[in-house]
Amino acid sequence: MRASILLLLVALLLTSLPLSAQEGLIVTVQQRLTLRTGPGTEWDRITVLPVGTAVALDGRNEDGQWVRGITERGQVGWMVFGALGLRLNQVLPLPVIARDAPITVAAPPRGAPPAPAAPSGGNLPAPVVAGSPVRGFSYGGHVASLNEGTVNAMRRAGMTWVKKQVRYFRGGNPNDFAGLIADAHSKGFRIMLGVVGLPSEVLGDGYFDEYAGFVAGLAALGADAIEVWNEPNIDREWPTGQVNGATYTQLLARAYNAIKGANRNTLVISGAPAPTGFFGGCQAGGCDDAVFLQQMAAAGAANYMDCVGVHYNEGIVPPTVTRGDPRSEYFTRYYPSMVSVYSGAFRGSRPLCFTELGYLTPEGLGPLPGGFAWASNVTVGQQAAWLRQVVDMARRSGNVRVLIIWNVDFTNYGDDPMAGYAIIRPDGSCPACDALGR
Repeated sequence: MRASILLLLVALLLTSLPLSAQEGLIVTVQQRLTLRTGPGTEWDRITVLPVGTAVALDGRNEDGQWVRGITERGQVGWMVFGALGLRLNQVLPLPVIARDAPITVAAPPRGAPPAPAAPSGGNLPAPVVAGSPVRGFSYGGHVASLNEGTVNAMRRAGMTWVKKQVRYFRGGNPNDFAGLIADAHSKGFRIMLGVVGLPSEVLGDGYFDEYAGFVAGLAALGADAIEVWNEPNIDREWPTGQVNGATYTQLLARAYNAIKGANRNTLVISGAPAPTGFFGGCQAGGCDDAVFLQQMAAAGAANYMDCVGVHYNEGIVPPTVTRGDPRSEYFTRYYPSMVSVYSGAFRGSRPLCFTELGYLTPEGLGPLPGGFAWASNVTVGQQAAWLRQVVDMARRSGNVRVLIIWNVDFTNYGDDPMAGYAIIRPDGSCPACDALGR
């Protein structure tokens, strides 16, 4: 009798649920995917799902990076959502559930129609086959200019790379930067160019191919490394409402093939995302970097880069620390977790290139603007010590190819206090140069 009543209550509950809650969000696995007992790689593996497996999802963890579901064979477990080809706005409506909550959806029939996949932006070209042009580890600095004082400071610091960011406008001529490349080489540096265009232009007809032609021209002129765009996960650099790692991968693929066709020795670096958890996944204004990397990986971006671009410029603790930042425990606060997440997004198949790494300090410059007040207590001495530590850690790690310190000699100190990151301080001293050069 009790069993009959229980079955009746369950039946009434199920019939009261919306159809979508009973059926779940049905998806198809787009790359081999590990099913686990909980939302994280520390949980036990249940099985590996082959491409094409149908899964009905019934919930997610708090940050939306892991989803829980039941396979067409009745296996229940957790998986990383990025390998399912989903947009984050498809995942966030799922309820947040406990790790071991009872499954609330039925197993999907085999061959069930999947939810629409994240936009891919079209078919990718076959990647040009090229070996890694840079081996080992080396470091340098992002500069405002290569004047005598800056060059002397960089040499004192043991730097062998110089980075400059250049702006691409439709119809631009790469020969305009021939002198910059030649100047860096004449002073004994390899040069990395970060090439970014305008958000208003990037999705225009034919733009990806035009951009690819421009960066190929820079490679032909001898650019040693090219970073393809800058922070494409936010609408300061990519059109509002159009931020997606798969779409960016379309640009990366065309640029990679063009660069390698012009100079196979040019290092191709994916555009480093802005390190942020601001969006809680993805919104019209952008995507958190972890989500953006997952989108790139699912789209096949690893085939079109020599190095994964990384920006780390918000640290207020030593690079050896893995917890205790007073602002939050979000992974971008810590150098070790940045390395782990960015390398893990591509399963360690590509090394990392830090195209910006810096520590902000107001010492000798005055109070920081409100948006940067988190660094108010960082000293120049800490900046120097932490940069030395992080370079040593990167060198020992074996998975970092290039590290560019942000920055060497910028002097503007306004709403964006770039001079606070500079290792050449307002009085002309450079404690970080001495620390790095020891």
